[in-house]
Amino acid sequence: MIEVVRGDITKIAVDAIVNAANSSLMGGGGVDGAIHRAGGNAILEECKKIAAKQGGCETGKAVITTGGNLPAQFVIHTVGPIWYGGNNHERERLADCYKNALKLAVENNCKSVAFPSISTGVYRFPKEEAAQIAVRTVSEFLSKHIEIEKVLFVCFDDENEVLISKELHKM
Repeated sequence: MIEVVRGDITKIAVDAIVNAANSSLMGGGGVDGAIHRAGGNAILEECKKIAAKQGGCETGKAVITTGGNLPAQFVIHTVGPIWYGGNNHERERLADCYKNALKLAVENNCKSVAFPSISTGVYRFPKEEAAQIAVRTVSEFLSKHIEIEKVLFVCFDDENEVLISKELHKM
């Protein structure tokens, strides 16, 4: 089941929330900063260990940490692509974010996952196209992986909520 909700992803009670992280994994602005602030120091400490071991996280890849003080057990950090006009594999990297986050969710026995709108803020990915990629990629993944029972798209603003809803109604 896939749903869209309006709200604050840091308050969503699911097995894993997805963080639109930067490649350093050290926190930042937007969703990333909000998750780090709400989740507390445990998330940052695990991110530091991951960064020390593998040098951060590449665009399209994902890593997992504790949820710290969040209602979610885990945070799956994925690095979305910065939009440079669409000629630098941005669409494929955005789809990779959703696929790799869902793979980590399956590997960690997560039944429910909440996603923000990845790359649509300061990374400037066109919101309508991002919504199409997100819904299509998640739908395709769930058609092959019954382990995940529920995916929520948690939208902080009206525009993303409307665009995701429009894509879900096409299914």
